[in-house]
Amino acid sequence: MHRGARGGRQGGAGPKASETGDLSQFWSFRAEPKDMDGTTLIKSIDDVIDARAVTTVFQPIVRLDSWRRHRPEVVGYEALTRGPAGTPWEAPLELFGAAGRAGRLAELDWVCRAAAYRAAIDAGLPLGLTLFVNAEPAALGVPCPPDLAPAILDAQLRLRVVVEMTERAIADDPAALLTAAEACRGSGWGVALDDVGAEPASLAVMPFVHPDVVKVDRHLTQQPEGAYAARVVNAIVAYAERTGAAILAEGVETREHVAAALGMGATLGQGWLFGRPGPLPEDVAERSATLPVPFVAPPAGTGTRTPYEIVAGRRPTAEATKRMLMPLSRYLEEKALDAAEPPILLGCFQEARFLTPPTARRYATVARTAALVCALGTEIPSAPVPGVRGAAIAGDDPLRGEWNVVVVGPHFAGALVARDLADDGPDDDRRFTYALTYDRDLVLEAARALLHWIVPT
Repeated sequence: MHRGARGGRQGGAGPKASETGDLSQFWSFRAEPKDMDGTTLIKSIDDVIDARAVTTVFQPIVRLDSWRRHRPEVVGYEALTRGPAGTPWEAPLELFGAAGRAGRLAELDWVCRAAAYRAAIDAGLPLGLTLFVNAEPAALGVPCPPDLAPAILDAQLRLRVVVEMTERAIADDPAALLTAAEACRGSGWGVALDDVGAEPASLAVMPFVHPDVVKVDRHLTQQPEGAYAARVVNAIVAYAERTGAAILAEGVETREHVAAALGMGATLGQGWLFGRPGPLPEDVAERSATLPVPFVAPPAGTGTRTPYEIVAGRRPTAEATKRMLMPLSRYLEEKALDAAEPPILLGCFQEARFLTPPTARRYATVARTAALVCALGTEIPSAPVPGVRGAAIAGDDPLRGEWNVVVVGPHFAGALVARDLADDGPDDDRRFTYALTYDRDLVLEAARALLHWIVPT
């Protein structure tokens, strides 16, 4: 879907009002002032948000193995937001852009989700069908406005929901993304990663979001040839094979697109070939076709354990000096330079002084192409190097005694975890106990632990 449409709220190329009929009947304007005929006046983005003046349209999601039938089997719908017709905020790009500039993006996100839930419930969407709803992870950490709480609670009780997130969220606020995914699963809902393949970085993000549904970007569905498409498909299929996640192809508009989607392993499809965004069908309450994938069990939480504690608890450790460990560290950092399959690089330096100028230059180089680069240590600023996300830790933090380098890509994963033995003397002769692992699951567990230390900016 169109990346500028805030995770698919525009629904790709999105229909005009004339293509979906008059949608004004679905709006609920509750703000003052009103004009003489009682209609709410919408003169600013604040009026839109105050009046909850958004509408929801729905696009069907179908099983691809049923597409040849007269009526393809619909397993769910994606909820897409529109602003008030005839206003500058009708299109999602303008709507969310204006809300961001006004500092009300989180509130608008709650408004859109509540509107989608209420519309689905009012139409009688059964539990047998799944509702896909876009969400900003940061907004999920903001309290729900009281007037929207009933719709949110009703949705938890009466709907089967998959919450869609985009890969850009892990760079914007990785802690919020992980927390949001955990919160969704705590509500019994699923998680989808949207626009996968639109940017190479999305491939490295998949295991951190741990989505139940991987939504392949429309451009890959419509242009499946080439080396880049092959890399994306291989990474998606590998993830789905490991986890049991479903693959959903977006932007399906022709029979050729269906063939391409099936060829990349997709079992679900969405696009104009199956239906354009609009109101839910009148007989939706009578339909039932459960999404053909159980929600993926999330990885076990890491609690407050550090990367060293996680890895050393399951792998043998050895003792070495810093001089001996530096080549191992640099090897992992060099693996993070893969521009074709950009990884995530997380480094824990103990103290800011150990982020030396040569190391800082290496991290800056990695950051030009990597999905995310982070550096943690005492007195490390929020942006220690261009493109690098920094996080300061306290002097008594358990991480203060650890030197960690963790790299996670679509296919490669490696981690060096080391604990300082507190020697005196020259820096290069300092001794560490360490472990080195390329076990993907173990590396991911260590990486998730480090991400929880990163404080949102």
